[in-house]
Amino acid sequence: MAVHRSLVIFAIVAFMAPTISLAMDYVVGDDNGWKLEVNYTDWAKDKQFYVGDTLFFKYNNASHNVYKVTGDDFNSCNVPSNNSLGLFTGNDKINLAAAGKKWYICGFTGHCNQGMKLKITVLDGTAPAPPPNAASTLLAKATNFQIMLGMTLSIAAALIMV
Repeated sequence: MAVHRSLVIFAIVAFMAPTISLAMDYVVGDDNGWKLEVNYTDWAKDKQFYVGDTLFFKYNNASHNVYKVTGDDFNSCNVPSNNSLGLFTGNDKINLAAAGKKWYICGFTGHCNQGMKLKITVLDGTAPAPPPNAASTLLAKATNFQIMLGMTLSIAAALIMV
């Protein structure tokens, strides 16, 4: 009986899975990571960031760091004097917990002015669902009668197994 209940639960979860949206993880700069001579404006331009997503800054911590700054500090490449605003490990994780504009710069002298800075906009809500898989495409093409029949049979099977 436990196996049958597990199958019913699995079927319900599988049916609902296409509606579940997962947060995205982004390595800033992709394979290049966080370093000089990477255009982070180009890197970010085709991406949509949502609350719940994560940025990973990967870099050589002997020659780079990451500071979260204000828009004014971003535009002027002003490094905050408060080191508690900086990240220094070379493998830094930033959870995007709130919607709005976010600005990041490298605090090493001259690096921000040479383009080592990132500006993104974090959107509220959840990311759009991934492209449909075969199961959700089949479901989209099903008629209301077919959906109701399938649900009725699933419920009947669940009741029989109990």
